[in-house]
Amino acid sequence: MALPLALAGQDVIGQARTGTGKTYAFGVPMLQLVGKPRKNRKKPRGLVLVPTRELALQVTEDLVLASGKLGSRILTVYGGRAYEPQIEALKSGVDVIVGTPGRLLDLVKQKHLDLGQVTMLVLDEADRMLDLGFLPDIERIIKLVPEKRQTMLFSATMPGEIVALSRRYLTRPTNVRAGNVTAEAEPTTLTTQFVYRTHRMDKIEIVARLLQSTGNGLTMVFCETKRACDMVSEQLHSRGFAVAAVHGDLGQGQREQALRAFRNGKINVLVATDVAARGIDIDDVTHVVNYDCPQDEKTYVHRIGRTGRAGRTGVAVTFVEWTELTRWKVINNALGLDFPEPVETYSSSPHLYTDLGIPEGTRGVLPRASRSRAGLEAEDLEDLGETGRTRSRDRADRRGRTEREERRERPARTRERRRTRGGRPQEADATAERQSTLTPEAPDLDEATVETAAGRRSRRGANAAALSDALAEVGPAVPEADAPAAVGGTTDDAHPSDDTAYDSAAYDDGAGDDIEADEDATGEPPAARRPEPERIIPPSPFVVVFKSPDLATDDDDLAPSAATERINQQQRRRSNRSQTRRTR
Repeated sequence: MALPLALAGQDVIGQARTGTGKTYAFGVPMLQLVGKPRKNRKKPRGLVLVPTRELALQVTEDLVLASGKLGSRILTVYGGRAYEPQIEALKSGVDVIVGTPGRLLDLVKQKHLDLGQVTMLVLDEADRMLDLGFLPDIERIIKLVPEKRQTMLFSATMPGEIVALSRRYLTRPTNVRAGNVTAEAEPTTLTTQFVYRTHRMDKIEIVARLLQSTGNGLTMVFCETKRACDMVSEQLHSRGFAVAAVHGDLGQGQREQALRAFRNGKINVLVATDVAARGIDIDDVTHVVNYDCPQDEKTYVHRIGRTGRAGRTGVAVTFVEWTELTRWKVINNALGLDFPEPVETYSSSPHLYTDLGIPEGTRGVLPRASRSRAGLEAEDLEDLGETGRTRSRDRADRRGRTEREERRERPARTRERRRTRGGRPQEADATAERQSTLTPEAPDLDEATVETAAGRRSRRGANAAALSDALAEVGPAVPEADAPAAVGGTTDDAHPSDDTAYDSAAYDDGAGDDIEADEDATGEPPAARRPEPERIIPPSPFVVVFKSPDLATDDDDLAPSAATERINQQQRRRSNRSQTRRTR
């Protein structure tokens, strides 16, 4: 219906269900208008604007297929890739450009792209392109395109406010709608829909069992957030499924790798946000799972439109939590569905096995005998010269592993670190201590004992040794008979009898103290310990042991209160005013 109008040069607003061939509805007239490429024509004459990078690649593939006989030069322009290949293609000359608004404006700003000869402008997924997010960029691009042009809008859903907004950019457009005229959007009748009221903690178990149902091929799982995508993909991967994630935090190379692996059958589960819900056409998608309830009826239609395409059948399963019942009722009423009250469902509910064809006894882990998919690692990751920074968990893990491998391969450090004390090497201090220990008064000590003593002293530190020597010189001598015995001694004098009493005020009764023996290996009496002060043990914990002195005197003036300060300030202001009046 749209082809005769588009070939005649009229502006068209096209609306049809997903999978009905909207790309060829505007692609064939555009290629017919552009014609065969010419050497002297380098500026583009056709422009197709799309909201997502994945949709840009898919539209380009369809246009290249349709222009097989003409040989039209078609260029895909989108962010996340290097600028240089796109700039080189623009210098060589292009006929049709398919791209996202952001990268197009960047190339125009850098003086590499000129839209002054565009004769046909197409907005694919127009309802998404004209919302509040893309509208400013679309207006800037339309100002760069000549006013005398042909403009066409295509989408599966076209709300009334979007149609009214689009009439500002179209000239006497013709609205072509293929579907039910009473409803704004009609879900495909070839898709069997199920809506279950589930618990958040049981969703992943239901999905794992659904993936093992009879006739299950490729499955798309839609989540609301990027973190939810990562969580679901990690959970399914740990259960043995070949799964990949697609969302905005992934690099463009990773997103294309996941889509290629999904199309080639190397993985059978694709977990994505709504970035993959628009226009993505993949064969053999048998199941679509709304892991999170959609925000509105348009999102629901686009999500379940990934299955049941081009005459095929499919299954769409939607999970609704208790807090999302109100939102789902709005979607149900807008689309006229038969699920006003979703049935409460758990992973062990009998009707779940009956509805989805899940064999009895299926568990939430894929058996090892059924793990026949090659996985995402079997698909090559193409280096696209990506711009921007990737914040994916998998990418971060791979980056961390690469850094750890590089650290293992690094050569060992060649510089030797030397420990010093007081500016001198530690080995010199140990040698000095060894020489000072070997004195004429102690000729019987062997070298091993001296090294042990020197090492012990060096470990304790020079400060502790100096403090011990100072206390030994200052403290008064204690009679040998009153000195305590060494703990762990071998002689009988080292262990006093029960009738031997020690003054607790002079000596500490702790068994862990390092007390010198009565006579050391040199035969000289050791230095006496300094007696400790008497301990103050209050009879009651409520007795005040120390009281701070009162430093105030009778001559001190009391500090005025805040109220007194306020009164004094008011009085000073009044006196200043009166003096001013007298002066006048």
